Amino acid sequence: KSGYLYSEGMVFSPDGHCRPFDADAKGMRCGRGAGVVVLKRLEDAVRDGDSIHAVILGASVNNDGAAKMGYSAPSVEGQAEVISAALQMAGVDPRTVHYVETHGTGTEVGDPIEIAALERAFRATTDEKQFCALGAVKSNIGHLDAAAGVAGLIKTVLVLRKKKIPATLNFKKPNPKIDFASSPFYVNRELSEWPAGSSPRRAGLSSFGIG
Repeated sequence: KSGYLYSEGMVFSPDGHCRPFDADAKGMRCGRGAGVVVLKRLEDAVRDGDSIHAVILGASVNNDGAAKMGYSAPSVEGQAEVISAALQMAGVDPRTVHYVETHGTGTEVGDPIEIAALERAFRATTDEKQFCALGAVKSNIGHLDAAAGVAGLIKTVLVLRKKKIPATLNFKKPNPKIDFASSPFYVNRELSEWPAGSSPRRAGLSSFGIG
């Protein structure tokens, strides 16, 4: 059994609810869990006749070091660089990415920084607005710590397989520090179909730790 004492301005929610990108977002809650995925080179999976649930085109890892405001605080620069690097490795135009599973902790500092970083990476090639849905599994199951990234990956694969984008729970009114109206993004409020377009269905995943 475990718990926490709420402290204003820190990362934990005052009421145990995680509200990513919402005006009332005050923090996250902890969850418990683990996840396992099988990764295999595409040509090998095709050769072996495996069931292929999704294809990962690119990924990137970095550390924002001295760019951070503090030890546990993220930086726009570091996040934008790692997102841009993943897009470049994938050889994907951001305009063809219509869903991003975000880190989405629902913290007052982290959420605006994450959207600013995503916008900087996407704005390198497009001025289009509100074409990409955002989701955050932490609103469902809390922050799984070391397993948070794999939980987001599993959700993203399911979104692609089901061709439906689920609601981001507890989202009612946008955080006033985030200008969604002029950004490429919107927070998905309810389960919605993901229709086929001129390009394959493509999704991104952000997963951040300290640094």
